[in-house]
Amino acid sequence: MPILSAATHRMAAFCVVLLATLAPARAELATPAGEVILTVGGAISETNGDGTASFDMAMLQAMPSSEFSTSTTWTDGTKAFKGVPLKTLLDSLGAKGSKVIATALNNYSVEIPMEAIRDGVPIMAYTIDGAEFSRRDKGPLWIVFPYDSSAEYQTELVYGWSIWQLASLTVVE
Repeated sequence: MPILSAATHRMAAFCVVLLATLAPARAELATPAGEVILTVGGAISETNGDGTASFDMAMLQAMPSSEFSTSTTWTDGTKAFKGVPLKTLLDSLGAKGSKVIATALNNYSVEIPMEAIRDGVPIMAYTIDGAEFSRRDKGPLWIVFPYDSSAEYQTELVYGWSIWQLASLTVVE
């Protein structure tokens, strides 16, 4: 009986080591070192405090980014926008829901259905033409779609989702 017990113990230890090796390593969400410019809450599984995920600019700029040029109804000419794709951010937080409520610094908010959030579109732009932009100039974050790329992005509904001075996102199930 002791031989079976030792073999069982070794097999269990082997399985634990094997599972730990095969399980994907998950990086913990860092804590912002600078000014918090975005807070994400609601139906997310990755947080860095009180059930929310807070980000400073450096954290957002460290994430995968996308860039495109487009004209907007709020700017002159075509501008190059760079930022974190909204889907990338939400996926990194384990977001599960039917919509996202985006809220600006002045408490203006819009509801964006999850089906409107695709790979690379929209982005939370943090630069325009290579420069960060201030709150006075619609920053520091602006949800932007590539309006010139498709008529689907040239609707009043999509323009309404293009919230600037973005301060928070809430994922709703």
